[in-house]
Amino acid sequence: MKRDQRVLALLPILVFLVIYIGTGIYYEYIYPQDGVQGFYVMSVVVAFMAALTAALLQNRSISFDEKMRICASGMGDDNILIMIFIFLLAGAFSGVASASGCAADTANLLLSIVPGRLTVLGIFLIACIISMSMGTSCGTITVMGTLALSISQSAGLSLPLCFGALVGGSMFGDNLSFISDTTIAATKTQGCQMRDKFRENLMIALPAALITCGILMYFAWTGKAAEVGTYSYNLVRALPYFAILVAALAGINVFIVLGGGLVLCTAIGLITGSIDIHNIFISMGSGVSGMYETIVVTILATALSSLIKYNGGFDAIIAFIKKYFHGSKGGQLGIILISMLMDISTANNTVAIVVTAPIATDIRKEYHITPQRTASLMDISTCVAQGIIPYGAQLLIAAGIAGISSIQIMPYLFYPYLLLICVLAATFTARESKSVSS
Repeated sequence: MKRDQRVLALLPILVFLVIYIGTGIYYEYIYPQDGVQGFYVMSVVVAFMAALTAALLQNRSISFDEKMRICASGMGDDNILIMIFIFLLAGAFSGVASASGCAADTANLLLSIVPGRLTVLGIFLIACIISMSMGTSCGTITVMGTLALSISQSAGLSLPLCFGALVGGSMFGDNLSFISDTTIAATKTQGCQMRDKFRENLMIALPAALITCGILMYFAWTGKAAEVGTYSYNLVRALPYFAILVAALAGINVFIVLGGGLVLCTAIGLITGSIDIHNIFISMGSGVSGMYETIVVTILATALSSLIKYNGGFDAIIAFIKKYFHGSKGGQLGIILISMLMDISTANNTVAIVVTAPIATDIRKEYHITPQRTASLMDISTCVAQGIIPYGAQLLIAAGIAGISSIQIMPYLFYPYLLLICVLAATFTARESKSVSS
């Protein structure tokens, strides 16, 4: 296939970017609407449908039926189907855990033991634990946001600093959680074990988290002590998240972890009276419904990627990487770059991983990079980008709760910035690998 044809195969990605990012820029900066977040006007599903349409119109040498078979073969991949089932179970668990009060009680329990002098550091560390247990950064920010706001206002602490710590801790836990949709997407698309990817991630994320703790400790000791206040909690309702955290770290199958967590939250909610049977079914349904867009986008992105790969688009990207990035380190830098650019474009780290995964797979095979390293690089890179873009869901939720601009929080996003430095340092100092099984 000619080089021009391979490059042209990437046109659907450009179509997606123009429609999705272009609409966001237009309604956010050129023609803003009161009470409307510009980057959420255009549905990512609609943008992917337009991109898929563009891909189907390309390559007239094969029939439409054949193109549909190519899409179906990608969508029917074992890892994609398993990933979708996990998304559904994770949604059901998240819905019941929130409705039964387990999430709020866990946050209140941890906040109640934080010394006043270390409040901001405590917000970061608690967000790390909660997001690692919940598997969602947005959920953690939503649960802890009002608590961070009340602490900041009552103690006279900097709002941007408190919410920067909250966002950073939420991204740390989301990146490492065994039940996070980003972890699921990264490991399943690369065919590696979650515990192997966790080890790779931890070696990079832990230094960034420790340095962040040092910075927040400095702010704590140079500022005034905060009056944290008293938060009520039910210790029993806090147990499910700790149980999930322990089970996940023990390497238990994610289906068992999520299923057990769902049963535990349901049982404890019924026993403590925080939820009834009627609301259990409603919360499970709403939790699963919350995953619909992620699932639909995963299906559309997989179909789109299959067509682009068939038409030679991924070959063009790999040719570019080979031209400017050399050796295993160069391949890893290429994965980091593509993952971050895709997240900046989609403002969704799970979607970015799903779209990037087929390209990253080809790069890792070409440059002999292990599957777990590839999964870790994709997850970390998209975590970095998602944690700092002012139009991403995490910063928008935090800014909405705090009543400030997302731009005001950006200077205090110590963890995402340090994570970028750490992943680049880990890549440049890594040994060149000779070979690896795919």
